Amino acid sequence: MWQSRKVLPEILIGVYVFCFGLVIGSFLNVCILRIPEHKSIVAPPSACPKCSVRIRPYDNIPVVSWLILGGKCRSCKAKISPMYPLVELLTGLLFLACYFAFGLTAEALKWAVFSALMIVLVFTDLRERILPDVVNYSGFVLALLFSFFTLPADGTAGWILRKAFAFSPPIPAQSLFDALLGAAVGSGLLWLVSEAYFRLRGREGMGLGDVKMMLMAGAFLGAKRTLLTILAGSVLGSILGIAFILVRRKQSDYELPFGTFLGMAAVLVMFFGTPLVNWYQSLLMIR
Repeated sequence: MWQSRKVLPEILIGVYVFCFGLVIGSFLNVCILRIPEHKSIVAPPSACPKCSVRIRPYDNIPVVSWLILGGKCRSCKAKISPMYPLVELLTGLLFLACYFAFGLTAEALKWAVFSALMIVLVFTDLRERILPDVVNYSGFVLALLFSFFTLPADGTAGWILRKAFAFSPPIPAQSLFDALLGAAVGSGLLWLVSEAYFRLRGREGMGLGDVKMMLMAGAFLGAKRTLLTILAGSVLGSILGIAFILVRRKQSDYELPFGTFLGMAAVLVMFFGTPLVNWYQSLLMIR
């Protein structure tokens, strides 16, 4: 009886979190479309890109409206991209996963925000080959702010600070240092790779958008999980990229959206990175 009373509120909270994620996903669609074009994400209200008729509130219900309308505009019957319900559904599911993984905590809010940032970056890079500065820099600032209210994400900074000082620094200081260290590792490593490629090949192989993206992602993830993200992103990029080139018969020098693969890897590492890092450290007998 007691267990059923406990499970029911958790399910209800999960439903609320999922619905909230759907609503945020609808807003993320606006960001994905307007930010690359340097348009306001607040005004004007959403409208059909084909006939410019303003979308009514009852036609703007996340996922549901797209299904009811059959993926077409009510006015001109132009097709509506399936990206809209996909982003909304993906955001809702990630928010729900954050709640079940981290509870109703500041930690869950932090990773929900991180998920939203990654969704915007993944889809803008996939569509436009752009990783907007406003998203990366805003995310970096948010990561630093979250570091004051959440536990250290990595532990590397705490180990360094304990070696440097005779006392253990406050948790917020360790968390902030973790964020800064992760940002430096992520952006610094990709910048070195980009610079080396340019000097060897005489042309850019990686844009600075990827560097800025990992500055932000590193501040959320910390140094260890940032390295794991870059590794996982490279593997995903190699496997999926080669498959895409073969299927679409593109040239071998076809520009792949590396930021998309990094974003996908970052979300996976967000949920599964810590157990992997701990397992690897146990193999090396690092404590």
